[in-house]
Amino acid sequence: MKPSDTSTLVYSSESGLVKQPATPAKGKPRQSPVKPDPADGTVRLRRETKGRGGGTVIVISGVPLAEAALKELAGALKKRCGCGGTIKDGIIEIQGDHRDKLLLELQNRGFRVKLAGG
Repeated sequence: MKPSDTSTLVYSSESGLVKQPATPAKGKPRQSPVKPDPADGTVRLRRETKGRGGGTVIVISGVPLAEAALKELAGALKKRCGCGGTIKDGIIEIQGDHRDKLLLELQNRGFRVKLAGG
C-alpha cells in the first residue's frame, strides 16, 4: 500500500499508539475562552482555600493602582483586618476570611467591588 499525503499514521507495531500534534480546524481560527478584563474598573474579592493547607485567603484582584499605591493599600487592609498578607503579581492576598471587612473598606475608598467565587 502506498502512503498518500492525506493519510496519517495512527498505530505502529513498533511504537504502539502514535499521537499526532493537534491542528486547528481548517477555515476557523482558534478562539480563547472569554475571561473578564482585569482592568475593567471592578475590584474582585475571591475566597481561596485550595493549596494553602486548609487556611483561607482572600484574593483581591483588579485594583487599578500603581505598584507603590498597591503596596500602601495592602498594608492598610492588613492593618484593618489585623492579619497578614502579601502582594503577588499585582494581586493582594489577605490571610483569613475577612471578606465583609474588606468589602466595606474598599467601598469606602471609592472602589467598585464585586464578590467573586465562593
